[in-house]
Amino acid sequence: MAIREMKREKMKVLFASSECAPFFKTGGLGDVAGALPKELAKKSEISSVGVILPYFKNEMKEEYRSLLVDEFYDFVDVGWRHEYFGVKTLVKDNVKYYFLDNEHYFGRGHLYGYGDDGERFAFFDLAVCQLLEKLDFIPDILHVNDWQTAMIPFLLKEKYKWINAYSDIQSVLTIHNIEFQGVMQGDALTELFGMGMERYFEGVVRHNGMLNMLKTGILYADRVNTVSPTYAKEIQTSEFGGGLEGVLQYVKGKISGILNGIDYEIYDPEKYKQISYHFNSLDLTGKAKMKAELQKRVFLPINPDIPVIGMVSRLTNQKGFDLVLSQLEELLKEEVQIVLLGTGFPELEEGFKYFAQKYPDKLSANIAFYLQFAQEIYAGSDLFLMPSAFEPCGLSQMIAMRYGTLPIVHEIGGLRDTVVPFNPVTKEGTGFGFIDFDRDILLETIKRALEVYKKEPKTLNRIIVSAMEQDFSWETKAQQYIELYQTILK
Repeated sequence: MAIREMKREKMKVLFASSECAPFFKTGGLGDVAGALPKELAKKSEISSVGVILPYFKNEMKEEYRSLLVDEFYDFVDVGWRHEYFGVKTLVKDNVKYYFLDNEHYFGRGHLYGYGDDGERFAFFDLAVCQLLEKLDFIPDILHVNDWQTAMIPFLLKEKYKWINAYSDIQSVLTIHNIEFQGVMQGDALTELFGMGMERYFEGVVRHNGMLNMLKTGILYADRVNTVSPTYAKEIQTSEFGGGLEGVLQYVKGKISGILNGIDYEIYDPEKYKQISYHFNSLDLTGKAKMKAELQKRVFLPINPDIPVIGMVSRLTNQKGFDLVLSQLEELLKEEVQIVLLGTGFPELEEGFKYFAQKYPDKLSANIAFYLQFAQEIYAGSDLFLMPSAFEPCGLSQMIAMRYGTLPIVHEIGGLRDTVVPFNPVTKEGTGFGFIDFDRDILLETIKRALEVYKKEPKTLNRIIVSAMEQDFSWETKAQQYIELYQTILK
């Protein structure tokens, strides 16, 4: 009993992910894989933390490439292909990173978007399983993420179960976005993974006549986690389940939702180097200066009394920008300024550019993405519009609140879990929200926010302070992950 208790208290945790900040990332998965391990490494319950990643050398900055140490190499069979992989390591923030090198699969210009993505990550998953024996520790918890690594729990239990050292490994799968599932022809089980077709014909790994990597992970992982409590419930419905809602309902007892956090060392309005003026919830004079600087940068009239609405996002329908565009002209009739930063669907880009030309004193449409500019919008805006059709977690609303910029959100997924909609009776909240995904209701909600801005300055200041004082740090979230891990090690 004492030995088991000791094991429970001191865990070895290994993450497998397709991306990880600051090395390479395309979205929220990269942020989480970057922030959570280094926060876990600070906890007394954790003895060691590692992260296994593909080596996308063309995406990695030289400052990190120069630190890599070559450890060993091996070969893995991907069907009939005998593929090389090298293992490179780097230690940063008390986390050991393992990069799997294969020029053919990972020496390309982008992380994803290739016709053989299924094969590339089949290779990665097989290589991870094979090299675990050769690493300097066998983990208590193997934490995999999204479809790219979802086959690992299945492989450990079905293909590599003869390796005794793996018998005590417990697995957690986090679903960051259920829309992407890793779908391949059924014979990939033989052609890529080198296994028999029994589990396919039984229907275990099959979904809609195809091999579904995410479904497989959901069934074989010891726990399934999502990036917000609301999203954990939503994916069990037909509206948000991406066709896997039946599978998720079947295993609902092992599903949880832990909200993502943001890095408070980076997103700190008192210290962040990429903004010119600093401020906190007790002194917002720096924020007023950031607003003036933002207005000046985008050639909008410098006026402290006109509310500025910021938008930093991919311009897609999933992010709700078709809804915004449908009401943009009506919104621009109000006394308001809008600053947009992002790229996406061409028709949405063109729509915003058209209105920016038509209303040059009210709308600045920046069809691009620059990290520093994004921070200036977070810090210098009064309101932040994030009307996503669905949003597993979302980070922008948390960053905005950290900078005292009040989010206007569709109450869905992680947006519902992080933003307290303004209550006109109690005068409390941390932003503004709407439930029905409807263009008229969106416009009404924005107008309500503008009304509070113009007519209730004391109320506005109160909810700004409340927003800034919310705790979205990874420190709190890491503790929740430890508790999740402990439930499966008991």
